[in-house]
Amino acid sequence: MPAQSATSDVTDDAFLGGALSILQPRSGYRAGLDAVMLAATVAEHEKAGGVLRVLDVGAGVGTAGLCVARRIPSAEIVLLEREPTLAAIAAENIARNGLAARVRIVNAAVGASAAELREAGLADESFDRIIANPPYHDTHAGTLAPDASKASAHAMPEDQLESWARFMARMSAPRGKATIVHKADALVRLLAVFDQRFGALKILPLQPRSGEAAHRLIVEGVKGSKAPLQLLAPFTLHANGNDFTPAAQAILRSGAALKMLPL
Repeated sequence: MPAQSATSDVTDDAFLGGALSILQPRSGYRAGLDAVMLAATVAEHEKAGGVLRVLDVGAGVGTAGLCVARRIPSAEIVLLEREPTLAAIAAENIARNGLAARVRIVNAAVGASAAELREAGLADESFDRIIANPPYHDTHAGTLAPDASKASAHAMPEDQLESWARFMARMSAPRGKATIVHKADALVRLLAVFDQRFGALKILPLQPRSGEAAHRLIVEGVKGSKAPLQLLAPFTLHANGNDFTPAAQAILRSGAALKMLPL
């Protein structure tokens, strides 16, 4: 169970088997399994002998990016978050986990101007890895949370996914990788916005249990690649009941990598 923080507005939650302690709002969007699975796609060997530069787009309180930092000592991470409240919590999470030497927060929106990003010390095409866990819901479908920051964390206009993909391509170095986690029913939109920007696309379905339909997808691409798309074997999260499979436990509790292997 999450431990209550000093204020009743946030909880203090353990990730990676307690290797990370993350403050996040008690209500509204709360990071969990999706963020950890996304972070696990970043592999330590991706830039042997050098610094692996990672951008976590729409980072929220920083869960995915901080998971990468804890798993990979050679990685330097920038957390990009628009909402000032979430950015402030992310800054606290960086400090409380002792990762300020390799992780920093930039309070800016997806699609920020080049001048604004330069002022924050960010340059186009400067990241080896881009990861994103965008809001899953369409602002035009259903009821939004009354608080604006909570609403934006849960939902965005359907056509804004194009803006996220464009921004990810803009910030990615040539041959850099971009990885996004989303709902399974967003696959058509994901392929449409990634097409022409990233090649060598890999689609990894995340299924709750063996034989069940996938409820989440991880889509990964390489900027500038012309290699064909690959549909990967589904990753199964749960065994019998609610217990995680050994492979899922290794990722969620021990910080193992999630290997994007072909069928």
